[in-house]
Amino acid sequence: MGRLTGGDPSLLRRINSAVVLHALRGAHSPTLTDLTRITGLSRPTVEGVVEGLFEAGLVVEAVPEDGEARRQGRPARRFRFRAEAGYLLGVEIGSHRVSALLSGLDGRIIGAGSREVSETAGADVRLDQVRAVIADVLRRTGVARSSLRAVGVGSPGIVEADGTVRLGTALPDWTGLPLGERLRRSFRCPVLVENDANAAAVAEHWKGAATESDDIVFVLAGLSPGAGSLIGGRLHRGFGGAAGEIGALHLLGRDVTPEHLLSTTDTPLDPLDEHAVAAVFAKARHGDAGAQAAVERFIQRLVHDVAALALALDPELVVVGGWAAGLDGVLDPLRDELARYCLRPPRVALSLLGEAAVATGALRLALDHVEEQLFAVEGTAVSYTHL
Repeated sequence: MGRLTGGDPSLLRRINSAVVLHALRGAHSPTLTDLTRITGLSRPTVEGVVEGLFEAGLVVEAVPEDGEARRQGRPARRFRFRAEAGYLLGVEIGSHRVSALLSGLDGRIIGAGSREVSETAGADVRLDQVRAVIADVLRRTGVARSSLRAVGVGSPGIVEADGTVRLGTALPDWTGLPLGERLRRSFRCPVLVENDANAAAVAEHWKGAATESDDIVFVLAGLSPGAGSLIGGRLHRGFGGAAGEIGALHLLGRDVTPEHLLSTTDTPLDPLDEHAVAAVFAKARHGDAGAQAAVERFIQRLVHDVAALALALDPELVVVGGWAAGLDGVLDPLRDELARYCLRPPRVALSLLGEAAVATGALRLALDHVEEQLFAVEGTAVSYTHL
């Protein structure tokens, strides 16, 4: 393609197409008159764009509404965006579970599935379970694999731009794993791999506790807590993709590792897994003094880590998710700590998406990728808000 200039008619056509398509996706069965009013374009221009979208399979004529069908005369033609013109997957790969969400091009979820996975499972076994979950979701929804337009994946660890896990201590055989490359063998569409906390932050901004905030920190609280952040509504990954790795702060002191913090004896907690941690919290709820002290130490460490990140980023909102979201007493100590150190303490809230946060965020990232293609206008900067 040759270089575009400001007066290039092909550029103008793409701009008009993006504007009309966006209006179609956001409106309920609009008429040509509606689209002309919404876009500010002339009727002949809108008609031409809609015809092109018909040919591309992105738009179809909608069934007339009941009231219109009963009126005399031919009702005005209505149109709708074909969400079924392609499909998206959002996948979470976790320590104990893998899950997948399926949506059309409008982001509305039409299928979901999950499988339990042993925390000791190697990379090959874990990836086999991911493929099995995806195959099951596609089979149950009747969606052909060839109709997938993009796949988003949320994974623990520091993830490179090409989907390679540079460092991943939460899962066996994960450090150095070319995760993106391995998964792309199963699909004919782009596969986008993102850190799990980053994906969850995107999810909360899209459909969760942070829909009204553009500067947020999401804390994925677990054995090794991580955090994702959005600045001005955009995901902040950092120079090397390691922004928000607050779980590494324990390296600053030998005695503040989770094994020491959660131990109810003089020796580190061994093994350190979610079952052992759940047992400590259960004892604390039943009044065990040693367990209560261990839980208090762990919460305070988490609170200090989050406070350090909040001081650096000055977010409007901190969202706490992961398994720690269900713990009694997490929010008040965090609010108190932030009030001590922050000039303007951020609001603190629990995740509204719970276990679905990572997969939901991965789905949103896949949708973002497709939207960039659908609304791409080379040589200009047209931006749209999420629907």
